[in-house]
Amino acid sequence: MATTNEPPKTAKRDALRALEGKARQMWDETKTFEIDAPTIEEHANSADLHELYPKYMACMAYPYMNGRLHLGHAFTLSKVEFAIAYERMKGKRALFPQGFHVTGMPIKACADKLLREMEKFGKAFENYDEAELAKELSEKAEVNKNVKSKVAAKTGNVTYQFQIMEQLGIPRDEIQKFADPYYWTTFFPPLAMKDLDAFGSKIDWRRTFITTDANPYYDAFVRWQMNKMKLKNKVKFGERYTVYSIKDQQPCMDHDRQSGEALGPQEYTAIKMTVMDWSNKAKEVLGQVKELEGKTVHMVAATLRPETMYGQTNCFVGPDITYGIYNVNDKDAFLITERAARNMAHQKIYAQEGVINKLAEIKGSDIVGTKIHAPLSTYVHVYVLPMETVSPTKGTGVVTSVPSDSPDDFATVMDLKKKPEYYKIEPEWIADYEPIPILETPTYGILTAPTLCKELKINSQKDTNQLAKAKELAYKESFYQGVMVIGKYKGSKVQDVKGKIKDELIASGGAFVYNEPEGLIMSRSGDECIVALMDQWYLDYGEDTWKAETKKCLSQLNTFTNETRHQFEQTLDWLNQWACARSFGLGTKLPWDTQYLVESLSDSTIYMAYYTVAHLLHGGSLNGSQVGPLGITAEQMKDEVWDYVFKLGPYPENCGIPQASLDKMQREFDYFYPLDVRVSGKDLIPNHLTFFLYNHTAMFPEEKWPQGVRSNGHLLLDSKKMSKSTGNFMTIADAVDKYGADAARFALADAGDSVEDANFEDATANAAILRLFTLLEWCEEQVAKVDNLRTGEYDFYDRVFINELNKLLKLTDEAYAATYYRDALKYGVFEFQAARDHYQQACLESGMHRDLVLKYIELQTLTLTPVCPHWAEHVWHELLKKEGTVTSVAFPQPSAPVDESILEAADYIRRTIKSIRDSELSLQKKKKKGKQVESDYKPNAPKSLKIFVANKFPEWEEEVLTLAKTGYDEATGKFDDLKVRKALGALLKNKRVMPFYQAQKRIIENAGPSAFDRALKFDEIATLNTATKEFKRALGFDPIHIVKVEDSTEEDKRTADNSAPGNPSFIFKNE
Repeated sequence: MATTNEPPKTAKRDALRALEGKARQMWDETKTFEIDAPTIEEHANSADLHELYPKYMACMAYPYMNGRLHLGHAFTLSKVEFAIAYERMKGKRALFPQGFHVTGMPIKACADKLLREMEKFGKAFENYDEAELAKELSEKAEVNKNVKSKVAAKTGNVTYQFQIMEQLGIPRDEIQKFADPYYWTTFFPPLAMKDLDAFGSKIDWRRTFITTDANPYYDAFVRWQMNKMKLKNKVKFGERYTVYSIKDQQPCMDHDRQSGEALGPQEYTAIKMTVMDWSNKAKEVLGQVKELEGKTVHMVAATLRPETMYGQTNCFVGPDITYGIYNVNDKDAFLITERAARNMAHQKIYAQEGVINKLAEIKGSDIVGTKIHAPLSTYVHVYVLPMETVSPTKGTGVVTSVPSDSPDDFATVMDLKKKPEYYKIEPEWIADYEPIPILETPTYGILTAPTLCKELKINSQKDTNQLAKAKELAYKESFYQGVMVIGKYKGSKVQDVKGKIKDELIASGGAFVYNEPEGLIMSRSGDECIVALMDQWYLDYGEDTWKAETKKCLSQLNTFTNETRHQFEQTLDWLNQWACARSFGLGTKLPWDTQYLVESLSDSTIYMAYYTVAHLLHGGSLNGSQVGPLGITAEQMKDEVWDYVFKLGPYPENCGIPQASLDKMQREFDYFYPLDVRVSGKDLIPNHLTFFLYNHTAMFPEEKWPQGVRSNGHLLLDSKKMSKSTGNFMTIADAVDKYGADAARFALADAGDSVEDANFEDATANAAILRLFTLLEWCEEQVAKVDNLRTGEYDFYDRVFINELNKLLKLTDEAYAATYYRDALKYGVFEFQAARDHYQQACLESGMHRDLVLKYIELQTLTLTPVCPHWAEHVWHELLKKEGTVTSVAFPQPSAPVDESILEAADYIRRTIKSIRDSELSLQKKKKKGKQVESDYKPNAPKSLKIFVANKFPEWEEEVLTLAKTGYDEATGKFDDLKVRKALGALLKNKRVMPFYQAQKRIIENAGPSAFDRALKFDEIATLNTATKEFKRALGFDPIHIVKVEDSTEEDKRTADNSAPGNPSFIFKNE
């Protein structure tokens, strides 16, 4: 087989990757990113500290350490990384600290799974037999038809925890170590540090740490925080509804969940509808159930609208749903779904808390026809009827029917009345039950549902889309505009009496409060969560005074986008008490009640303050196993010591720590706080980020409150959601291996800067490799021949290039400052290189200027430094022979004010060349299509060009603009089109007028009133004379004649008259 000497396809990537190690080695050796506050000896006065020594501190939410970091982490981190790099180049001490979160259930749940799997399959999982397991699951599927599809889907593809560990690259014989949850805390954080180093991160690793009692220093910090919050009455104890895992026997907060993050309890009014007479089928099914003897059975419905109970005409059940009758106490039993029973069992509703005692089971279809008493209904009794759309996963599976105000109920009732035989009901069960007017609204009168169904042409319960619309309209109108027309509160507004009616229903024994999760919530242990009413420690978020302080913090916060601010505002409006303790998992023990641990979203709210001093306590030791440079032990970090460090209390005389040591810690905190920017995914706003604001306002004075929060969307990978199961997934290590660090960073910068989901594209990363490699080659070539480049005075194209670079520098600077990194690439890379290419083309004959070539390489290196630091470091040292790290060089500023006139002249030349070239091509296309053209022009034969230059605009255009100005409002920057049309009057007969006006309108509304002045900022004829050589080179014309319109011949007059200032006309022909 023949061999070739062709370079590998990854040669360009490999060449760029070869630059990375050298740069990182230099950063490590010089401790480039270890950032300290000015010492007290350097500057004792704190008042002007930041003025003399500007700082910038930013961080991202510390990642959870149950696996390798992925590209989504890198995307969020890149926002911090680029900001730190830029602010560093702006002369600030820019600190990027990074810790790792291990608190909570996820690690413990995984470790427990491994223990169970080791019991089943052996310590090294040697007894695992995939084929046998598939057979076992298949047999189970046959037994339980209801779950057949789910289990069958998993057969042969069952993922155990040990298999997940193998996917993470852990050898099977090593996996047993992970059955100890604390082993995870020592294994994954160092890998994360390695990955982030390979990515080129500017992290001060002295300040890193892990959470929980595995780190005694951070453990002491969290205990201090919780004690402080309790002293401030922010932590309270009491009975409250919370999402709960029966399996884990503890509250299941957001970070403990496999799914359902940000969902909370939904409160309903549970209506007790007493069974008066069972249907015949129900009597057959339940007649032999001895446990029901002497029991009063209540069908329980969950409603959000207790004020409408006056209008009940029947009750609905799902005919295909299996219901249970559950024991409540000695006298009562509830007919509900099993899901509802699980929730009620933990809400102090049953006599025996936590006990689910099912007395009987019955299909919904068998209950149809049962006679019941409905509280508040004007009918003495109503019947149970079938409804196909009843959900077993929402509410209790039993639904009250109020056809006067619920479009769904009205549509179903009308179906039942029309086709009783089809629905297998007796006509008398519903025929005489008419909708009862219960409230009146201005829009829909006293029968909201019937009116809406008529208006929206809803004819059946199957008209689901229209019914959803009707339901939304009905609820809003009824709540905000409705007035009661029945009962005790007749004449009162619905929103004023809704709560009163609910309270009276409960007091009468006809109802009770019931809660369930807002949606499906699965715990990390695989348990479907419920809502429990329990005594617990909670943070009193939502308390009026605290909320007001947090809203004040938000009002001063830079949120970067309106979407982020609005999401914070919405969260602050609904966020309420939050359980801050749990029984199991990893974490810090609650100081005053050590049977509990601080939950994972409560020990991660002010850790940014811990970053400021972590290096002095345990400098670089993740778990605090090594005492830091100040020699302070974790045991010495008592609450009063933390108070002093964070300027919240006096120096504790008996602490055993020299005051000078604590003063050094205090200086670090005082200098770097407040936090300038915190970057996180937008999904953390409803919990983590809002808690971050709440806790800072509670713990620190206003001058230490956070300054900014930047939220971003999720990261898509090639326009698809990242998912391990589909294989569309990439870790940071994968990305660096595949593309190299700088190209990966480049693609992340280009992925997007809004709160919408961003997109990392393989094509962009590969294009970045080519761009960086080609740019490096170009720089090397120019430096190699620098002594042969042109010197002396600058010509026209030199001045154009200088001005273009200066303008782009300003735009790049603004983009970096605003954290718009895609724009920073646009101006600082793409357009920067386009300007270079234009310059190089224009200088093909004369050659580029030596000084400008070197200046371009330097400026391009600096504008790329935040995004591609390894590449920039190489060019800075190896090509430009500069000293020090490029990451500390000042961000470049324009060398002079931008001369817009020369830029307009350059743009004019490029536009004119393009216009002439396009005209040539158009002529050739017409010929190829066989169209008749006036000349037999041949573009490749000798040819000449006449360019006609006008010194004034057509009079009708000037008149149009003068009249249009009368309809322009300088305050709004907009035109009043009606006013302009009226002013133009008879001129509108000219068909060119309106298109001209619309074009000028767009320009003026975009640029402002200065655009009314269309006078050119450059001498058009002088510019064309200067550019003659470029026209000849680019287009091949010779000779080229530049002619004033007034000097044109009669033969050329028609063409010449089409020219206008800045838009010349032209004629080309063969010589």
